Order: sequence, then C-alpha cells, then structure tokens
Amino acid sequence: MSKYAIVVHGGAVTMKPGQLTPEEEAHQREGLSQAVQAGWQVLHEGGTALDAVEAAVTSLENNEHFNAGRGSSLTQQGEVEMDASIMDGSNLRAGAVSSVKYVKNPIQLARAVLEQGSPVYLTSEGAIEFALKQGLDLEAPDYFKTEKTRKQWVELVQQAQGEPQQQDTVGAVALDQHGNLAVATSTGGIEGQLKGRVGDSPAIGGGSYASNDACAASCTGDGEVILRGALAHEVYALVKYKGLPIAEACREAIALHDEELQGDKGIIGVDTEGNIALEFNSNVMRRAYRIGEEEPVVAIWRDE
Repeated sequence: MSKYAIVVHGGAVTMKPGQLTPEEEAHQREGLSQAVQAGWQVLHEGGTALDAVEAAVTSLENNEHFNAGRGSSLTQQGEVEMDASIMDGSNLRAGAVSSVKYVKNPIQLARAVLEQGSPVYLTSEGAIEFALKQGLDLEAPDYFKTEKTRKQWVELVQQAQGEPQQQDTVGAVALDQHGNLAVATSTGGIEGQLKGRVGDSPAIGGGSYASNDACAASCTGDGEVILRGALAHEVYALVKYKGLPIAEACREAIALHDEELQGDKGIIGVDTEGNIALEFNSNVMRRAYRIGEEEPVVAIWRDE
C-alpha cells in the first residue's frame, strides 16, 4: 500500500490564552478530529486526494466553531460572504469562488467549478446562479449566523473593544495512494470586512496551490499579507526549484519579506513522499493530521 496522508487546519491567530474558553477549545479539537477523519477515510479506502480534501473541508464548513460555511464572520452590513478554492495536483485543474452567499458548502461549489473546467473562478451572483444550476444545497442567511458571530458583529458595530475568538480560514492538503496531491481552502473572511472584500483563500497560488511535481499547500492567517506574498506558490517554488523539504519551505515562505508582510501566517503542506508540514508564526494554529495507519494528531497551541 502506497503512503498517504492528510493535514487540516482551522485557522492561525495570535490570542491571549484566556480568550479561548475550555468549552470552545474542546469543540474545535473535536471538529478538527472529525475533519481529518473524514478526509483520511477517503484516502484509506483508495479514494482521491481531491475527494479527501473536499470531504475534510466540508466537515469544517458544517461546524459552527470554524470560520467557513456555518459560523462565517459577518461583514460590516452583518452579512456572510464566503470564499473557497480547490486544486488537483495531478492536472493543475482548479476551481474558486468568492463573495458567495446562501451556498451551504462553498468548497463543493468550488469543486463544481473545477469539474466544469472553465472558467476557474466565479464570484458573487454568478457563483450563486451556478450553484443553483448544479443543484447544490442552499441555506437561508440565518443558517450561517451563530450566536457568537452575531455578538461579535454587535460589538464591532458599537465600536466596543471586543477581541475576536474565532476568525481565519479552514483548509486541507492530501496525498493519496495513487501519488496525487490536492488542496482545498475555505473561509468566511474577517469580521466587519468591507462588502466585496476577497482574501487569499480563493486565490490559486495565494492561499492554495497543489502540483504533483512538488507539493500541496494551504495558507491561513492575515489574508492580505498572504495574498501579497503569493505564499502557497512560494512554498511550491521552494520545494520544486530549491529542493527544500516541505517543512523548511513553509518556514521560509512565512519569513518571506517579513518587514513588508507582517501579520499572522500559517501554512500546512504535504509533499509527494507524504512528508507533512504545519508551520506558523502565531501562538495558535488549529491543526490535525494523519499519515497512513498512524494515529491522528490534533493540536491548537504552539507548544503542543
């Protein structure tokens, strides 16, 4: 049996230890465990890396304790606008969507865009119309809004100094038994973001990149910083052209132009040999992985 592996993340952020309640931490650990299991099951049964990352990210989108799908952050207007991308390392096909409302699982919409072949990227009303044609599950706006995101939005509107406990992105990278790589990334954006704001998550090469000749990488953190650094593609380039091990490539990408690109940055990766990376410059990155038949690992804090 060929080596296979999956890595998932639920966002990198700098926060004070007291900001994450024990209850919320337990929910997030359980959610990471469920997501990595969903993706691993696909790989274990001989399925594709593409199906595995979609399954893992769908699980996180359905979990209100992560900022993607249900539980997405709210814009200044108190609305949800979601972004997602997915890429197949075996043929460089990709699908991406941005500023999406109503679609229960934006990653499944991105996958549908990938399967159509062209275009690669759909946004706003066009993406929603495409979701309708594909028969994807839709939900009313209230489905995506949780008690926590409503409270954070109210604090934001009142210009209170409420510090967010939940933000960022979810993502997954995988290597399947056939030697193929894939990546999926999805986000609800940042709370109080400008209407129409798009971060790194749907940008191929920004927040997501996968190619069978090197690696797959998914980014999380400050989207504008990651986008300006094209960090997912930077990881790919460092592995392919500099020959760096995947973990070292992720560390070097995080340090890229550090003066100009300051902010929270986290990257998960996997290479063609099943070596994995979970690198970040914040004190928190919600993360999990499972390699072959080994036991799964789930972690949140830097010192784990």
